Amino acid sequence: MPKPKSESKSESKSESKSRPNSAPKLESKSAPNSEPPFHRVTILGTGLIGGSFGLALRRAHPEIAIAGWDKPQILETALQAGAISEAHRDFFEAVHESDLVYIALPVRVTLGALPAIAKVAKSNALITDACSTKSAICAAAQKQFTETARFLGGHPVAGRENSGIANASADLFQQARYVLTTQENDPDSRVQSFIALVRQIGADPLFCDPDTHDWAAGVVSHLPQLLSIALARVVADETDETGLPLSMAGRGLRDMTRLAGSPYDLWRDICLTNTDNIARSLDRLSQAIDHLRTHLARKDLENEFRAANELYKILNHLQ
Repeated sequence: MPKPKSESKSESKSESKSRPNSAPKLESKSAPNSEPPFHRVTILGTGLIGGSFGLALRRAHPEIAIAGWDKPQILETALQAGAISEAHRDFFEAVHESDLVYIALPVRVTLGALPAIAKVAKSNALITDACSTKSAICAAAQKQFTETARFLGGHPVAGRENSGIANASADLFQQARYVLTTQENDPDSRVQSFIALVRQIGADPLFCDPDTHDWAAGVVSHLPQLLSIALARVVADETDETGLPLSMAGRGLRDMTRLAGSPYDLWRDICLTNTDNIARSLDRLSQAIDHLRTHLARKDLENEFRAANELYKILNHLQ
């Protein structure tokens, strides 16, 4: 079974904490007396996404028991923030009684945890993840969850450049797209309950298969991240001992390099599990840059600005 990397070998594996009375109260936005879609939820990984999911879940359904599994110091913070009501060091104790298991771990760790989850999860449980790539995760899950719990691939498009439980928010999913690797009319009642829950926490479900997701994410998520990294590298390399040109930078550069603050540990796994799609997107970007370079002194450059302006308007309309 997987273990939090910082777990001390001297501590008891069965240690857990529960502080339902010390957690801050969150106003519920669900309908009065509405039946909770799940009675007990386990969140594996209580950082930015997992912690935010817990906070949003508690606000929508404060009566749901939420167990957390992570490193000790992260669990403690998640308890104090009210993102979870139980903190578990033991993987089995965290998972085996839950109706919903929400995996908010890095891609590599998620892949390693799937076999253990399949062994201990309830047969009628729903297992879902929040990873930014889907093909590798869903292929591995298909082999593990055969006659046991149901697996549903998921990706909340709601991250921030600053990770960790300290940056978690119950509002993180508000008006965010939430990709689910199934059809909207999936007949499984567990899936329909999760779709309803996604809407209750403020997100907008988007349905597509894993391969389509990874192609699209490579264009609209992974490419912008690497573009921001490349831009930051160019500016850093060009900056001399006087501080120029960096000292001349304004809001435009800050906006363009916001994603450069994202941690490598998270993006390493994304790049490893979506290499072909990301490489294709980088090739397309390279072609677009070459096209701009050859049209810098031509009127044709205006057409590029017009196309970019139109996309900008579409993006603002989607928000």
